[in-house]
Amino acid sequence: MAKVTSLCFIAFFFIIVCSNLVEGNMWCVAQSQASDSVLQQVLDRLCDKVDCRAIQPGGSCYNPNTVRNHASYAIDEYFRIFGVCDTSYATPSPTDPSFGTCVYP
Repeated sequence: MAKVTSLCFIAFFFIIVCSNLVEGNMWCVAQSQASDSVLQQVLDRLCDKVDCRAIQPGGSCYNPNTVRNHASYAIDEYFRIFGVCDTSYATPSPTDPSFGTCVYP
């Protein structure tokens, strides 16, 4: 019975994730276990490919001024443009990470 419950939970999770992808309600953010050094490398690489003005000083997503916060923004921006959420350092999320004046696309 536990296997059936587990399978039902997994199926439910994929239905939610897939429906959010279809509706466009999916974001891609930094994994909680990713180190700051890895995220800094990711941030440096992605900001060569996407618009990172929002996470620069004075930008709407600059604060909190942390590598994790800035990387999450760049990761999601890359996800929006190229459709890639690299699970070696990022994770898909059905929850909008926007806060205050920082609005994720």
